[in-house]
Amino acid sequence: MNKYEEFYKSVEKAADRFRTFDKHETIRVISHLDADGISACALLIKVLNRENRKYSITIVPQLSRDKIIEFSKEPYSYFIFTDLGSGQLKDINKKLKDKKIIILDHHQVEKAKLGDNVVHINPHLQGIDGSKEISGSGVTYYFAKTLNKRNEDLAHLAVVGAIGDIQEEGNGFLYLNNEILKTAIEKKKIEVKKGLRLFGMQTKPLHKVLEYSTDPYIPGVTGSESGAIQFLHQIGINPKNGREWKKIVHLNEEDMKKLVTGIIMKRLNETIPDDVLGPIYILTEEKEESPMKDAREFATLLNACGRMEKASFGIGVCLGIKKDVQNAMKTLLDYKKQIVNALNWYYDKKGKIIKEGKFIIINAEEEIPKNIAGTLASIISKSNNLADKTYILTMARSIADKTTKISLRLSGRKQDVDLRDILKEIVEKVGGEAGGHQHAAGALIETAKEKEFVKFAEHVLRKRAMEETIKT
Repeated sequence: MNKYEEFYKSVEKAADRFRTFDKHETIRVISHLDADGISACALLIKVLNRENRKYSITIVPQLSRDKIIEFSKEPYSYFIFTDLGSGQLKDINKKLKDKKIIILDHHQVEKAKLGDNVVHINPHLQGIDGSKEISGSGVTYYFAKTLNKRNEDLAHLAVVGAIGDIQEEGNGFLYLNNEILKTAIEKKKIEVKKGLRLFGMQTKPLHKVLEYSTDPYIPGVTGSESGAIQFLHQIGINPKNGREWKKIVHLNEEDMKKLVTGIIMKRLNETIPDDVLGPIYILTEEKEESPMKDAREFATLLNACGRMEKASFGIGVCLGIKKDVQNAMKTLLDYKKQIVNALNWYYDKKGKIIKEGKFIIINAEEEIPKNIAGTLASIISKSNNLADKTYILTMARSIADKTTKISLRLSGRKQDVDLRDILKEIVEKVGGEAGGHQHAAGALIETAKEKEFVKFAEHVLRKRAMEETIKT
């Protein structure tokens, strides 16, 4: 039996366990607040509705010990965790031992001996890399289709979740995600086209799409509105339709060819100038120019809802609830404003930032919302004035529970560096919880331990940066 067959077998155990859940009892659903977690939760809700089951949902930014203790005091007997749980197995096993539990996750697994009450599904257990090959919503999808084949029509939600977790790198998916994509195409939920890999093609003015394009970077265009407009005129494309700004979806075939050629010519000094081209994932049932038409934009919308603590709107978008779509759009605008405010704070408050060699530590304290810290780190990591392989560590406080949210990213193209391991090494020195992915790690510590954390972070990142320099 190969590793994929073993994974499918393990999913069957989860489906079998689910069938033993009392149909009259409410199932407690806990999921993560990012695009993948929201997709996973929405997918599971669809399944529970079809199974005529009652449920209660909570979306969390992180599954802490305190949260697990809170859940242990609730009257529910049945729990399903999606897109989280694998990193907290000891606490789940200890605090929820009188509950029947299914965990559907893809994050790194904490070593723990589990009781018979827990069914734990995670591709890492079969030697499959969950950070690259399948997302939390993907694991939830395999559970759903194993439970009932008709749930294959939910495959598109798992594709959106995988894209939200950056598991598509511009040239397609690895095996498990690709199998989900094939089903989504067969069910006519997704259409794949080859085209420009630019974000905002459905919703943003063309010149703005070019101005904000960091991946791929377009010399003389990225970061400059006037540069973007001038570039369009140079290649023979009028950026306006009368008084309205054109979007990429408005371009005819000839103009698209001009745009593709123009961008590649601008990037001739890059290693792979034509990597601007790749698969585009279009959701067939969504309207043109909708933020849910392009799977990348869909994932961004869900992520915004989660980060702004409006995950219910994101779930509603996945379920096709019109009112939630409108609310999600407003939330996305608020999210963008918060990102702009965070970036302005970053560029204005240089004194609060530690910069040394190939690492930056940014402690925003209470200046930016804690859920924006990771987004800020990601945007800075894509900055063109940053040396390759620079570590970016951001910190932001939650006044309510006196904790500090930490995010770690690395600049440049995806490197063979596991940021989770680095963050765990730092967090272990001061106490706290670390997790996330190889290329996007997060942690939570007590705010009182910030100074101590920064001290260890400087030491560890300095050492890691030196090791990288020696390697290269």
